Amino acid sequence: MNLSKKLSTIPFINAAVAEAEKQNTDVYIVGGFVRDMILQRERKEIDFLVIGDGTAFAEKLAAKLGIIKISVFKNFGTAHFRCDDFDLEFVGARKESYSSTSRNPIVIPGTFEEDIRRRDFTINTLAVSLNSGTYGEVIDLFNGAEDIKRRIIRTPVDPNLTFNDDPLRILRAFRFASQLDFSISNDIASAASELKNRLKIVSQERITDELIKILASKRPSIGIKLMFTTGVLEVIFPEVAKLAGVDQRQDYHHKDVFYHTMQVVDNVADVSNNVWLRFAALVHDIAKPQTKKFIEGTGWTFHGHEETGARMIKGIFRRLKLPLNKLEYIQKLVRLHLRPIALAKEEVTDSAIRRLIVSAGEDLEDLITLCRADITSKNAEKVSRYLENYEIVMKKVWEVEEKDKLRAFQSPVRGEVIMEVCNLNPSPKVGEIKNAIEEAILDGIIGNNFDEAYQYLLQIKDKMLER
Repeated sequence: MNLSKKLSTIPFINAAVAEAEKQNTDVYIVGGFVRDMILQRERKEIDFLVIGDGTAFAEKLAAKLGIIKISVFKNFGTAHFRCDDFDLEFVGARKESYSSTSRNPIVIPGTFEEDIRRRDFTINTLAVSLNSGTYGEVIDLFNGAEDIKRRIIRTPVDPNLTFNDDPLRILRAFRFASQLDFSISNDIASAASELKNRLKIVSQERITDELIKILASKRPSIGIKLMFTTGVLEVIFPEVAKLAGVDQRQDYHHKDVFYHTMQVVDNVADVSNNVWLRFAALVHDIAKPQTKKFIEGTGWTFHGHEETGARMIKGIFRRLKLPLNKLEYIQKLVRLHLRPIALAKEEVTDSAIRRLIVSAGEDLEDLITLCRADITSKNAEKVSRYLENYEIVMKKVWEVEEKDKLRAFQSPVRGEVIMEVCNLNPSPKVGEIKNAIEEAILDGIIGNNFDEAYQYLLQIKDKMLER
C-alpha cells in the first residue's frame, strides 16, 4: 500500500521530507493519522516518529517552516507545534517499561520496531515512510491494515500485557470501537474483564475523559455495552451498571432499564452532538434501582425516581470529576424528564405548559429532545401515538411561549417595588408576595406584564400582610 498521493495534499510534508533527507534521518508518520487516511476520515493531528532525536528534528523543521512557537518537552523527548491548522507531534523512537503501580512508562531510546510494538492497537501501528526511496509506503508489522478492513480492535502483543502495563488502554479499546463502529477481539474482552480493577491506578480525570469521548462518538452504546459486558462499568460507573436487570412496566420501554438507557443515549446521539445532553440520557433513570416497588395489578413502579436521580447527580459529578458548571443542567433534565410525557397523556392546560416552560428555561428544547428519545418501544404504533401527543404538547408550548414570553420568566414586579408598596424591609414576606404574583401569571389569572402584575399586587397585599 502506498499513500504518496494522499500525502501530497498536505502542504508541509515536502518540507518534512527534505529535512529528513538533509539530516540523513528516517522519519515516519505513525498512528491515528495513517489509520484515518485509510478510513478516509479527516484528522488534523499528525504524529511523526523520528529515528533519532525527535525534538531536534522538530526544531529544525519549525525553523524551515517559519514557525516561531514550538513546545519542547525534553523529559519526554517530544515536541509540538501547529502548522496550517494541523497539530504536529514529534517523538524519537523509544522503548517503554512499566512498574505495577503506575501507568507512566520508563522510557529509553529504541528502534523503529520497538516503538511500533509498544503501541496500543494494531490499527494504530501503521506507519508511512517520508524517506527517499520508500516515500509513501505503508509499513505494517502487525497486520493493522487487515484489521481496519475487518473492522476489529486487536493489540500488537498479548492484551494482558498491554492492559497490565497501561490499564487506560482498556477504555481506549472501547472508545475506538465506539468511534469507528468496530468490534473488539475476544482476547481483548477477556483481558479487559480480568484486569478491570487495574483501572484503579489510573487518574479519575483520564478515565472520565475516555468516558466522555465514548459519549461523543457516533454510537455511544457500543463502548458502554462493552464496558458492561466486561465488568468494567461496575468499576468506573457502578450506578449505570446497576440498571441492568431492573424490570419496567412494559408500556413503551424496554424491559431492562440498562438496555433501554443505551437506546435512549443512541437516540439522542442521532439528533444532537451535545455530549452533555447525551450524558443526561445516560443518567436519566439512574435512580430506578433505588425506587423500584412492585404493586399488585400494576407491576413494577419507580415513583419519584426523577427527583431521587436529580439528587444523586451531584455525588456522581464529584466522584467522576466532571465540570461543575454542567451540574445544574444535568440535574434539571433528570428532574424534569417525565413532565412532558405526563402532559402528553392528559388534556393540556396553559397553566401546565407555563410551568413546564418556566421550569425548563433555556433548556426546554434539550428536555424535549431527551423526552422524545426516551420513547423506545419496539411497537411502532405506540411510538407513533406518543410522538403525535408530543406534537400536540409542543405546538401548545410554542404558542404559550410566544404569547407570554416566559423563557426567562420572573415576576415583572421586582422586590424593590413590593417593599415600597407594602412598606416592608427585606424579608421572607417579600419573597412570598413575589411568588404569589408569579403563581398568578403561571395560572393565567393575570398577564406576564408589569401593569397587570402591579394591579394584582395592590389587590393581594393586605391579605398577604395579614398572614
